[in-house]
Amino acid sequence: MNTTITDTEFGHFQRFIFEAAGITLSPAKKALVSGRLSKRLAAHQLSTYGEYFKLLRDGSAPAEVQTAVDLLTTNETYFFREPKHFDLLRELATAAAAARGTQPFRVWSAASSTGEEGYSIAMVLADCLGSAPWDVLGTDISTRVLAKARTGHFPLERTRLIPPPYLKRFCLKGHGEQEGTLLVERALRQRVSFVHANLNTELPRLGQFDVIFLRNVMIYFNGDTKRQVVARVLSLLKPGGHFCIGHSESLNDINNSVTQVAPSIYRKPL
Repeated sequence: MNTTITDTEFGHFQRFIFEAAGITLSPAKKALVSGRLSKRLAAHQLSTYGEYFKLLRDGSAPAEVQTAVDLLTTNETYFFREPKHFDLLRELATAAAAARGTQPFRVWSAASSTGEEGYSIAMVLADCLGSAPWDVLGTDISTRVLAKARTGHFPLERTRLIPPPYLKRFCLKGHGEQEGTLLVERALRQRVSFVHANLNTELPRLGQFDVIFLRNVMIYFNGDTKRQVVARVLSLLKPGGHFCIGHSESLNDINNSVTQVAPSIYRKPL
């Protein structure tokens, strides 16, 4: 097996992941692509990345296409990342509890990766809303990370920002063979749904949301794709709802249907 990927082969995979997920891979990602796909060449007893690309394209292995997408999408996250967004969520959830509405307070983690963001959201809602109805949905293009998210089982190093009262209330620390890990307790896991969705195509029927998190995702898209994805996501935000993006991101020249109310936080007009 030739573990060196040529520029032409890398170009094929740049186009593949752009068409599949709208993600733009820079030339600096060549080693990442080579490293992540090398085991798939071995699994199929293929000699070159070109042969693997042909396998993806000839229609004979649709499950392998999803595997390749899973491997080429970056999934880095941890609990309570960018804490100011969770401060906002506490304020909104507390206000919703005081209003005593009959409709569930709904939050969407639109690129949920392995689930840390979705479970962080759920901890805040469980704390602030009490017996009032609420709902958390996580979506991702990678079926592999969604399967991981549903387990609620994480390395301890990803949990260092969980507030101590939440750690005690919602999490179980691993012992013995599970040393160095944490399990989100069952009752909270059951309140979070994880669904496969590609933000770069027509979305499944997900309903409308009071708050949407789309954080540290746009950095992987070009300008046109950013505009399409944000418009698609914002169509599911309720009037008066809030939209959170990554602190390094901006909606300048991307979308003007929401109003910035704080750095990386936007609100949809009523």
